[in-house]
Amino acid sequence: MGTKLHASRTGHILVLQISDPETRNALNGDVFYSALEETVRSANSDLSVRAVVVTGEGRAFSSGGNVRDMRDKKGMFGGTPEQIAEQYRTGIQRIPRAFWELDVPCIAAVNGPAIGAGCDLACMCDIRIASDRAIFAESFVRVGIVAGDGGSWLLPRIIGYSRAAEMAFTGEQIDAGTALSIGLVSRVVPPDDLMPEAMALAERIAANPPHVLRWTKRLMKQSQHERLDTILSQAATYQAMAHGTQDHAEAVAALLEKRRPEFRGS
Repeated sequence: MGTKLHASRTGHILVLQISDPETRNALNGDVFYSALEETVRSANSDLSVRAVVVTGEGRAFSSGGNVRDMRDKKGMFGGTPEQIAEQYRTGIQRIPRAFWELDVPCIAAVNGPAIGAGCDLACMCDIRIASDRAIFAESFVRVGIVAGDGGSWLLPRIIGYSRAAEMAFTGEQIDAGTALSIGLVSRVVPPDDLMPEAMALAERIAANPPHVLRWTKRLMKQSQHERLDTILSQAATYQAMAHGTQDHAEAVAALLEKRRPEFRGS
């Protein structure tokens, strides 16, 4: 049946839990891909969603691809080379495309091993917080394949080419402390503190105006592949739009009146 995606709300925060403990939350199945795509569409159209937290059920964040299916040539790993390529395009590659389209700030709460596509999934989020039990591996070479889900694009942008190359060329695991030291994660916490820390950060993000949060994220993403003059032009456009919002007026008034602002997404 494939991996499931459980969604729940706490105030302005949407929590997404990857759920297939038997495969350590392997990323597969049309049901999962479709649920993720629909969740992104829904979150983008709902200004009451101001932050997203992604985590895994059980002891793993995600083991990536299902190795047994690789062995048995099942699902996306079966067929001719042409069929397999198309199955990647219409299958697991829907995950990075969905996350790329997500306008809402997104935090990965990495509760355990994030292996292969699971490591790349964490990289698709804007911020990563790890349990001290988490491990990371860009391990595709270890099973004789390449990163088919965008890892070669994502990882170097987060930790730099040299460190990404070391992870990708060796396929070796790194622990949470090493992930912190190379900038793959922004903090490491005890397992029991992971979700409270992720939710507290999400709350701090969600306290800000929803339009401005989304425009800020868009600018940061665009800046990864656009020229400075292009970003400056787009920033001017968003800035003009921001100055016209009621949330901007409320933010300025609250600052001057020394009170907590109340943003309504207008």
